Amino acid sequence: MVVFLLVLVVVLALLGAVHWYVWRRLVRDVTVAGSLARRLGTAVVVALPLLSLAALVSSRAGASFPLQQAVAWPGFLWLAVLLYLVLALLVGEAVRPLLRARTGRRAAAPVEPVPAAAPAAPASVPAAESAEPVPASVTGPPESDLSRRLFVSRVVGGSAAAVAVGTVGYGTYGVLRGPRVKRVTVPLAKIPRAAHGYRIAVVSDIHLGPILGRAHTQRIVDAINAAQPDLIAVVGDLVDGTVENLGPAAEPLARLRARHGSFFVTGNHEYFSGADAWVDHVRELGLRPLRNARVEIPAGFDLAGVDDVAGESEGQGPDFARALGDRDRARAAVLLAHQPIVVHDAVRHGVDLQLSGHTHGGQLWPGNYLAELANPTVAGLERYGDTQLYVSRGAGAWGPPVRVGAPSDITIVELASKQA
Repeated sequence: MVVFLLVLVVVLALLGAVHWYVWRRLVRDVTVAGSLARRLGTAVVVALPLLSLAALVSSRAGASFPLQQAVAWPGFLWLAVLLYLVLALLVGEAVRPLLRARTGRRAAAPVEPVPAAAPAAPASVPAAESAEPVPASVTGPPESDLSRRLFVSRVVGGSAAAVAVGTVGYGTYGVLRGPRVKRVTVPLAKIPRAAHGYRIAVVSDIHLGPILGRAHTQRIVDAINAAQPDLIAVVGDLVDGTVENLGPAAEPLARLRARHGSFFVTGNHEYFSGADAWVDHVRELGLRPLRNARVEIPAGFDLAGVDDVAGESEGQGPDFARALGDRDRARAAVLLAHQPIVVHDAVRHGVDLQLSGHTHGGQLWPGNYLAELANPTVAGLERYGDTQLYVSRGAGAWGPPVRVGAPSDITIVELASKQA
């Protein structure tokens, strides 16, 4: 508990410092003291992080679903805008001195003197006019310097805001239009010739919630069915919420079509949302949950699935011995496991191909570098010993409905027999 409180204090302090920096560069430096623009800008910079906090905690705090939806859009989108706004402003810090120097040179450019007759000497000089000029250090910077600073601040701040909003806008469009279907061929030595070309549709991290709902599910179902796969694998993080709130959003999954059926394994977010209830619900929708279980696919390989490691807190974590321990290792084995980190267990149990998600490919650049620290593979196909691991970037988004540098996908994994 003490560690949690310390982490919370550090995070809140960091967020406070970041928002102060944004206020300084986008409100204080570009507006006039006491102006309406400054007061409105300050109010916005205070309100947006409060909305973000509400979006993050409203579900676990038991808020009504309409309230969750109301705070989710502005709250989560602001987190994405904040990331790219800060990055753009930091780049602007390097540009700012160059702009000031350039505008300073323009202001200091010499002006051709205009000849004029010498004025007659005044008879007397008033005392006020004969006084010594007041040093600039007392009166403050010249008006031209203030104007130059305001101009530079507005150029840098406006450019940073445009870059951040444009980046987030495009990333949001990429999520809301739905995932693209990509195809990957995976050769497996143990796959019989009859299974050559067998197609598995892999979809992960749909993340139905206050933002992504029924229409998002329907787009995914349409894309999968259009690809006409032989088998469908939903590898976790289907939802961010309860069956009561999101059951209707998941209903289009009942229209998934594949000749050997649709299968489901839990992800870590299912354990935040009532995993047992969701397992029962997807079964009602026609998906077959694989909870540390295995089935023989008529094409000539074994399909296994394990619970997510987050289930260990509820005594439901992955059990590889139960799912794979007594199988015939002469047959190829394909494992559905939400998190890539279990690949080393898969290697020990002779799995030929593991299909995973969880990473989102980083979702928001440069998040991919952080994802690399926690996962053996962030996206794509890699080999670990005799096991191949394929990681999907996922079909949805967690938190901000935004992806930058990590487009969402549904992957058709085509198995290739070396006997063909």
